[in-house]
Amino acid sequence: MTQHNITIGARGEAFAVDYLLENGFQILEKNWRFQHKEVDIICTKADILHFVEVKTRTNTKFGLPESSVSVAKMKYLKEAAEQYQLEYPEWKKIQFNVIAILLNGEIVKELYVNWDVYF
Repeated sequence: MTQHNITIGARGEAFAVDYLLENGFQILEKNWRFQHKEVDIICTKADILHFVEVKTRTNTKFGLPESSVSVAKMKYLKEAAEQYQLEYPEWKKIQFNVIAILLNGEIVKELYVNWDVYF
């Protein structure tokens, strides 16, 4: 991954955290790792534990940001969530979400949330 892509991803994750906080979520973890798997954001709201994958792009030349969330990535997210629940068994309700962000320079052009993604 290029430094440019890492920077874009970090910017997108920061915007996603801001969005979640503004909408009443409590952030528990950012870039939480389990083995070689990573969850971008783990947060909670209304007794539900949310595992959030953030995808950020600067254009749609290669499709919308959310289109880059593969079945394999969702499988990794599920495995990481299972491990997190083993470590923190008090969480009974979980949800998987995808936040897709399209940037125009330093400004969010579009932010879309896919709530409760099933796979």
